[in-house]
This record gives sequence, C-alpha cells and structure tokens, in this order.
Amino acid sequence: MTTTTTPAATVVVRERASAREDLVAMLCGAVMISGLAIDGWAHKNVIETLEGFFTPYHAVLYAGYGLTAAWTFRLAHLRRDRHPRWWRDGWPEGYRLGAIGALIFFVGGFGDMIWHQTIGIEIGLLPSFSPTHVIATLGGIMLGTSPLRSWWASGEGGLRSVIGVASMTGAVMGALVLLNYGASIMTIAPTRPYEPQFGDYGGIIDTPDEFLVVQGVFSYLVTTLLLAVPLLMMHRRRATMFAGTALVLGVAIRLMVINEFPQPHLTVVAGALAAAVLADGLLVRLDTVRGPDAPLRLPVAGALYAGLVCAGQLAGLHLAAGLRWPPEMWAGTVVLTMLLGGLLGGLAARPLVYR
Repeated sequence: MTTTTTPAATVVVRERASAREDLVAMLCGAVMISGLAIDGWAHKNVIETLEGFFTPYHAVLYAGYGLTAAWTFRLAHLRRDRHPRWWRDGWPEGYRLGAIGALIFFVGGFGDMIWHQTIGIEIGLLPSFSPTHVIATLGGIMLGTSPLRSWWASGEGGLRSVIGVASMTGAVMGALVLLNYGASIMTIAPTRPYEPQFGDYGGIIDTPDEFLVVQGVFSYLVTTLLLAVPLLMMHRRRATMFAGTALVLGVAIRLMVINEFPQPHLTVVAGALAAAVLADGLLVRLDTVRGPDAPLRLPVAGALYAGLVCAGQLAGLHLAAGLRWPPEMWAGTVVLTMLLGGLLGGLAARPLVYR
C-alpha cells in the first residue's frame, strides 16, 4: 500500500499480492478445508473413538488454519520496509479481512476446545448448530477467501481465475458445516411417493409423506442459495469456465467423504456435475454473444445455472432410484430453483437507471 498526500486529501492505494502469494494462500486453505472434511467424517462415522477436543482430525484442521493464518500475516510483515506499521498498513488487497477472519477463527476454536472438554462431542445435527462452530466457520471463510478477493482486485484471468475459483469453492465447502442437513445431493425425498390424503370429515390432512416432500423441496432451494450466490459473485466480475462446476464438485466431495460415498447419491452427483458443466459453457457463450453488459445478464445466469443443476440432480436420482414424485412436484421444483436463481441474479445486478 502506498500513500500520497495532496492539499485536499490523502489517497491510499493498496498493494496487490502476486499470483504466487495467492497460490500459497489457497493451498494452505486447502489443507484447512481437508481437515474440516476429515473432522466431519469423524463426527459421523467414528464418534465412539472421539474423546474431547484433542483428536488427530482436529490436528489436521488446526494445522491448516495455522498455516493459512501464518502465511496471511507473513504477507503483511514482508512489506514492513515500506510500511513500518505493517499490522495496519501492509496488507495486500483482500488480505486485511482474512487477518480479521484468522482472529475470529482463533476465538471460535478456543471456545470449541472449552466446549468439547466441558460439554462433550456433538453428534447428529448438533455440530451444525454449535455456536463455537458457527464462529469458527465464519472466521475460516473470511480467512480462506483472501485469494478470491485478491483475484477480484487484480481483474486478471488465467492462473488468478483458477486460484480464485478454488478459494470460493473452499468457502462453500466450509459453509456446509452449517448446512449439511439442507443439501439436496443427499435427499431421497423424490423417490418416495406422495398422494394427498383426505381426512374422515373431508379436507386434506397432513401426513409424514407431506412433510418429507416439503423437506425435499426446501433442500433444493437451500442448495440453490449455497451454489448460486457464490457463482453470481464470480460471474458478476467475469464469466469463468468451470466456476459453477467447481462449486458443485466441492459440495459433492464434502458430502461424499462425510457419508462414505453412498448410492444413489453418487449418481446424483454425476448428474449435477454434468449439468453444471453445461451451465458453465452456456454462460461463457452467452457473454461471448451478448457481451458482459447485456440486459438481465445476472438474472439469466442465476436462473440458468440453478435450474440446470437442480434438473441434473433429479435426473441422476431418477436413473439411480426412480422418481416417484408427481410431475407437478419435480417439474415445479426445477422452476422454483430457476425463479430463486433469477431473483438472486437480480439482487446481484447493478440497479437499472431510468431516464
């Protein structure tokens, strides 16, 4: 960061990290995300062997955190010759927020240690709602997405794009700590039949099948939020091939590892990935043909991506286990995800100026 002083104001121009610096930060973050996936697997599959906070699974997670935090602070410290107060002024673009995230993660991790040692190990849905996990996840996402913000600041493609997309994918995988229960890749609700039931005195009554349907539809909407929001954040700045595919792949890896690669969900993943590749290709092609400033660019991108990924998941589930929802329900779910994706795209777009 350099500072120039004029009679009217002080203009601050922040330095940018090099592509190599971003790459190292991304790789350190990948160790942290890998530890998170391993720890999630342990919470679900070897819970009887977990005792307190100090486990080999936590060791990988916190080693990754330590590497990422150390590298982030080192980037500012390396600039101390130009910025004596490097802890305040030496951060490359995108990394100051990452440093704050490192501190937040430390608070959440320290709290998690106390939580584990006093209350015990969370099982089932409990890890997704643990307050210390929520705090640590927020800090980890802020820390791990520093290369993403650096990519946005640079405006470059090539290796920068790969690093930025990988960084965003890691953030989505981290967010799954809080949303494991809502991921549509793991639902089998559409394979269960649904028939409206009439009560003894007329009228439709609530049944367990109805609640399962509602849960299934909501899982597709939650997954649309999880995938479409980061896709649109990246697409707003530039069309990037395989950006949407990487997000689906990250979600799939996290869920498949935790659940030990179950069927029919592997086929669901294959369908979602194929649909995401198609969506990425179409979005890049649309930008080539219509231009990056075309009207309704982001609403179209959000609707297209969300609808295709949802349809791909349902197609994979049908191939593996057979859909038993009525056409109104599975077709309507695709349309709902398209509407949600389009709405998110509209919120992400710059406001229209009417004259």
